[in-house]
Amino acid sequence: MPPKVPKWRQIADDLAQQIVDGEYGPGDQLPHIQELVRQGKGSTATVHRAYQTLESEGLVRSSRGHGTRVLSPGDVPRTGVTGAARLAQLQRTGRPYAPGEDAVNKWAAVRSCADPEVARELGVELYDEIVIRSRTFVRDGRATMLGLNAIHMRALLVLPELLSTEPTPKFRHELYEERTGKKITAGPERISARLASENELAEFGIDVPPDQAVPVLVERTLFSDDDGPLELWEDIYRPGMEKTREP
Repeated sequence: MPPKVPKWRQIADDLAQQIVDGEYGPGDQLPHIQELVRQGKGSTATVHRAYQTLESEGLVRSSRGHGTRVLSPGDVPRTGVTGAARLAQLQRTGRPYAPGEDAVNKWAAVRSCADPEVARELGVELYDEIVIRSRTFVRDGRATMLGLNAIHMRALLVLPELLSTEPTPKFRHELYEERTGKKITAGPERISARLASENELAEFGIDVPPDQAVPVLVERTLFSDDDGPLELWEDIYRPGMEKTREP
């Protein structure tokens, strides 16, 4: 039996569909939270969480005294969804992306690991080969996050699909577990800040002078199985964005 969908998620999904269908257009105000409460949609806390979720998915923006309005294509969301939250969303709904979101510039390849920190995380020697998967998350044609996966080569032995960017019938972690009998577990999400590289700024479409430092938030999650570290997820947020755990 599929797990019961929480009430706040039902409200968020219903409103998201209304936005996608055009019932609420760019700049439109969503009903006040108390209006939905009076309609019997849920408690104040439940509706508030639904609105927070819509904001985390880049569909709306809430501000004190001005309510919650639907974002237009030119607006940049203030928050981004972490890799672990995306995985939870995929497992819950079968959808890897938030409404209005897509991924572009996908690629996958075997590369030498030249990053000492990534090599340490995966338990490999510097310059050993690893699998790299990359994609850019976009909303309304604007890049919001960069996703990078560094994967231990032993995963490639049972998952040749890692070198393809085509969708698989199941998420790759599920396929790995089925084929090996080993459970994959996620470590804690770790957030840090650093300066964006020129390549990252170009991917975000941000043009600044070469000597101008632009900070970005970076979220890392390490996934392991019975044999040790297996895959490192890295999410790089567009400058000015914050992170959220809610998908």
